[in-house]
Amino acid sequence: MRVSSRRVFVLQVVAGSAAAYAGAALAQAAPMVDEKDPQAMALGYVKDTTKVDAKKYPKHAATQKCSNCALYTGKPGQASGPCGVFPGKQVAADGWCSTYVKKA
Repeated sequence: MRVSSRRVFVLQVVAGSAAAYAGAALAQAAPMVDEKDPQAMALGYVKDTTKVDAKKYPKHAATQKCSNCALYTGKPGQASGPCGVFPGKQVAADGWCSTYVKKA
């Protein structure tokens, strides 16, 4: 039995679309990083950059936010998004941690 190339193409498109949709749904369903999480605490993560401990992190600037960090992959204007430092979790766009690197 021979399957036509059109049928294979359509099945591949449907499967690819379903996978992309599932991936997007999982990304949006990712939990937020908890400030009390051991990794978050070790990195000084806070949900609000204005609440950074200035004595502990003297190089922090008020303009530094997760949303303008090179490690943040969330979409502009969203309240939270993924970060490479916390795989499988989301960080607040207005948050900050000591791994901050200014986006180019």
